[in-house]
Amino acid sequence: MEVTAVATQGRHGSTDWVSAYMLLYSDTGRVWKQYMLEDNVGRLVGNVNPDSVVHHKLSQSIRTRFLRFVPLEWSPSGRVGLRVAVYGCAYRSYVADFDGRSSLLYRFNQKSMSTVKDVISLRFKSRQAEGVLLHGEGQRGDYITLELHRGRLALHLNLDDSRVRSSSFRMVVTLGSLLDDLHWHSVLIERFNKQVNFTLDRHTQHFRTKGDGDSLEVDYELSFGGIPLPGKPGTFIRRNFHGCMENLYYNGVNVIDLAKRRKPQIYSVGNVTFSCSEPQLVAATFQSSSSSFLLLPAPAPILEDLSVRLQFRTWNPDGLLLSSPLISGQEPCYLILQISSGRLHLTHQTSALKMSEVSAGQRVNDGLWHSVSLNTRGLQIIMILDSEPASTIQLKNYLQPKDKHYFGGCPVSQNDSSCLNPTMAFQGCVRLIRVNNQPVDLLSVQQGRLGSYNQLQFDLCGIRDRCLYNFCEHGSQCSQTWSSFSCDCTGTGYSGATCHNSVYEASCEHYRLAGSTSGYFFIDPDGSGPLDPIQVYCNITGNKVWTVVRHNSSIAVRVRGSTLQKPYVGWFNYSASSEQLKALVSLSDRCEQRIAYHCRRSRLFNPWDGTPLSWWVDRRGEKRTYWGGFQPGVQQCSCGLEENCADMNYFCNCDADRVSWENDSGILSYKDHLPVREIVIGDTYRLGSEAMYVVGPLQCSDDKFLWNAVSFYQAASYLQFPALQVELSLDVSFYFKTASPSGVFLENMGIQDFIRVELSSPSAVTFSFNAGDGPVVLTVKSPVPLNDRQWHWVRAERNVKEACLQVDQLPLRIIETPPDGHLRLQLGSQLFVGGTATRQRGFFGCIREFNMNGVNFDLEERAKVTPGVSSGCAGHCSSSARLCHNRGKCIEKSSGYMCDCTNSAYGGPSCTEEVSMSFERGASVTYIFQEPFSVIQNRSAAVLSIPSQYSKTRDNMALSFQTTQSPAMLLTVNTLSQQYVAIILARNGSLQIWYQLNKEKRPDVFSPIFSSLADGRLHRVHIQREGKDVFVQVDHENKKYTLSYDVAFNSMKSLTLGKVTGSDLLDEEVAHAGSKGFIGCFSSVQYNHVAPLKAALLNRGSSLVSIRGHLLESNCGALADLSTSVSRLDHGEEVGKDNEHREDNSQPDSAVIGGVVTAAVFSTLCVLAVMTRFLYQHRQAQRTARLQEKEHQRSLEAAYRAEFHLHNSMRDSMQEYYI
Repeated sequence: MEVTAVATQGRHGSTDWVSAYMLLYSDTGRVWKQYMLEDNVGRLVGNVNPDSVVHHKLSQSIRTRFLRFVPLEWSPSGRVGLRVAVYGCAYRSYVADFDGRSSLLYRFNQKSMSTVKDVISLRFKSRQAEGVLLHGEGQRGDYITLELHRGRLALHLNLDDSRVRSSSFRMVVTLGSLLDDLHWHSVLIERFNKQVNFTLDRHTQHFRTKGDGDSLEVDYELSFGGIPLPGKPGTFIRRNFHGCMENLYYNGVNVIDLAKRRKPQIYSVGNVTFSCSEPQLVAATFQSSSSSFLLLPAPAPILEDLSVRLQFRTWNPDGLLLSSPLISGQEPCYLILQISSGRLHLTHQTSALKMSEVSAGQRVNDGLWHSVSLNTRGLQIIMILDSEPASTIQLKNYLQPKDKHYFGGCPVSQNDSSCLNPTMAFQGCVRLIRVNNQPVDLLSVQQGRLGSYNQLQFDLCGIRDRCLYNFCEHGSQCSQTWSSFSCDCTGTGYSGATCHNSVYEASCEHYRLAGSTSGYFFIDPDGSGPLDPIQVYCNITGNKVWTVVRHNSSIAVRVRGSTLQKPYVGWFNYSASSEQLKALVSLSDRCEQRIAYHCRRSRLFNPWDGTPLSWWVDRRGEKRTYWGGFQPGVQQCSCGLEENCADMNYFCNCDADRVSWENDSGILSYKDHLPVREIVIGDTYRLGSEAMYVVGPLQCSDDKFLWNAVSFYQAASYLQFPALQVELSLDVSFYFKTASPSGVFLENMGIQDFIRVELSSPSAVTFSFNAGDGPVVLTVKSPVPLNDRQWHWVRAERNVKEACLQVDQLPLRIIETPPDGHLRLQLGSQLFVGGTATRQRGFFGCIREFNMNGVNFDLEERAKVTPGVSSGCAGHCSSSARLCHNRGKCIEKSSGYMCDCTNSAYGGPSCTEEVSMSFERGASVTYIFQEPFSVIQNRSAAVLSIPSQYSKTRDNMALSFQTTQSPAMLLTVNTLSQQYVAIILARNGSLQIWYQLNKEKRPDVFSPIFSSLADGRLHRVHIQREGKDVFVQVDHENKKYTLSYDVAFNSMKSLTLGKVTGSDLLDEEVAHAGSKGFIGCFSSVQYNHVAPLKAALLNRGSSLVSIRGHLLESNCGALADLSTSVSRLDHGEEVGKDNEHREDNSQPDSAVIGGVVTAAVFSTLCVLAVMTRFLYQHRQAQRTARLQEKEHQRSLEAAYRAEFHLHNSMRDSMQEYYI
């Protein structure tokens, strides 16, 4: 029967009903499968009273003979009461059974069959993970093969491709997983020319075939169930299909019906029958990794030798399969069969210290069925896994088995020592258990007539492939256990539970605000969107930032001999794709590209009709005929706009067609056309005709969304945007500023599902949503009011693994999603920002930089046509004026503003003045972390000015230093769990970075710079870690490294600058550098939220900071300038002395040379006097500024100290997981 719907009702006239149930179906009544709703949810909602009827229309009909309703929840005031109705229709079936050595051949009427359209449909259920379902091939290279491989369905298809033997041109499309589950699966293949639709059950893959032709040419026949070897009937090339096929149609032909009626088109090889045999392969599912077990008595009479066989499948890398108590030489012992780290281990254990062990297999937790057998023969224990060679344990005494065996685990309340489990319980499926060559009847176990069990489910294997439809984003790798999956984000540039969040900033402007200097960086203009990050050069000069994207042709190119019919074409390949460049250009307020075109008797336009003779091609591939300095739409050059062309009869210098070199150079600034993809030159064929061009890199500036802000001043106002696709992953971030105690920031409502982010109270932000499992609420509470008219940052995320909410630098709130809950958010088509659809609880205040799933929302543009909302936001801190730098936070005041430099390593009114200290021999600064606040900051590392994305294993370190000492210890951070990171100068002065994340393993050591940095110059080091990825910038050089482990720092202990004492846990080379300490100057040191030099200056005497030795407040930049000046003066004196020496020995005109030397010495003395005067004035100005800064620091000191005192109050709120 084909079942399309079910309905349930409670027991009439009672208080009995079922409120939730599970629906199973089966062909045989022995092997069952659970019906799944969308999102793989297996729980169906039932009744809430005894009389109402609840219908469930099945989204995908099921064809079955048996249905089973399993109650999960029922009436709290009654019992289980259930009336059911099943809706469906009759189903006609044509079945063929293949025994693994048989096949059906469908032979054509002609020698070959050539088709441009094919439709193949069938249903199958398989007993094995390997086997060919259909195959056909032609002499010219065409072929089609549908086969099972490792439980997945693979379609091989090729259309007359002569390169078929090359593996790079073979087309293989794979669908499904775990298809050897003895349940029916539907397959549909539709092909028209090269376009193919390949469908398995409810999932379809669309693709185009490779090859030159559109038709599939198959010679003689199609085979079903195997690939027979020509001329050798019954011999097959690949493993045959073992199982049943149903309703097999090839282009409208019912193949099984023809075979059943013995039509001549069908030839049967081997034993093909027309009824589906049902094997007695009843499985049991061990559901719990902590409490599942199966206790079976040994069959009587107990034989002297022990024999156990079984088949298992699992995803878990660890688990107990068998624990058998034995007697060896009158002493008790155990025989333990377990999975450990994906390998199968057999252990004979007589005591805690005496054991023998063998292992087999490489990855037995791959989800496939594996067979294992154990046998004791004399003084040997033999283990055989699948078809591998036997593994043997040699014994000293004969074994005598006891009367019971434990499968899967041990009872939790075990009072005796008859079961031993050195690992976790097995979580997976087991079938075909045989003990002492006698099969175990699991039905008798289920009915309580044999053995005992706990947390077992009979008659079905509940394994699921959670990585089948990969929820890991951006090319990350999915791995799974029985109940969950995880994503490996290594090398992707993304982080988070599903690798959704970019670890890079969106633009160079963000790097500037984070305190970075010019250099190569990765940026991700679309954030969590589908585009990969791109590497650019950030040219950071003062308040101006240029993003530079280079291409492959930066040198001047000469062109000769080109005509309009055969023009010269120059291509430019950028370090980014067209989509990435489009995202960068869209994000930027201004983009430009310089094009220099030099010509000699080479025209740009035909003087008679204006036909372009040369042009360039934009990023969309469109032809552009305007040149540098001019705007689109007019065929002119910059000289035509400025009216200064070489010949005023033309609008371009080159069109004058002169013998001398002319040029039409300028800036292309219409950003929708940038960058230049090609340049085409067609007029260099005449005598003396020549052209030369240089196309510069693409340069963009100003992140136009960074300060895209709006003000809401009416309670009923909101901005309305089309909703994005956020079914599986949603992230939204923005800044807000308000004086109102509450208000909704955003809302999107569906029929049942919704998302909402709101200021729920003056000091709390709430993120609530419903994905089908009921409302979920996350709240972040601040110790200070959030309606303080200052900017605050909010980021909310929801994916299939977890949901989280972060506000400023407050502790992150996380809630894990139910492992078998709904996955998709079904939302409406409209997103409301600043209010709700009901116009209730509107937001009063400002919102800026609103971003959802990597898409920047242009709030200002939408505000122009929305009443109650205006573009921009009043206040000094509400524009792109960049008043505060280096992570400083702009604070609005009643008359002006101030910069809070608490989270910056810099000081001063604008957070631009470096905080530096000179270290003498033996000096050190140690900052003591206060758990759990420091760990929270370490793991989130969000910054109030420009917060970065959340990562559980993130570190951000930056420091400047100046020294001539090596070896030297720059910085070390250690934990209570013996982890550390150290930055040192080795004996040769080279920089080394040590990461010790696993105390049992060797540390990772990186050497980004091999030259000596102990050269007395100021050097800047910036290190950022995201999971396994470590990004290092030394001065202007950038490098990337990969750690061996993705481990977070646990229980942060301290951070030390300079000499390290008590370094027993450090490696020898690091300890040696720590003992030498540091002599020189440190400047602008930052570790995540901690600025240890500022803490040492502002918190002398505090328990948080420990200072040893002699330290002086200093200025590394001034010292660097002074040392440079002195070195130049010394160099001048040496030159003068050298000249004097030459005067005495070789120069006859001593008077002239003496005068020159005197003038040089006099000039040198004058320069020295000027420099001395300058440095004196600079020192006086610096003292004055420092006095002013101290007044400023006093106003911030209370806030800075308050941050330290917040540690204890936040000790219990590091991360909260709600389950």
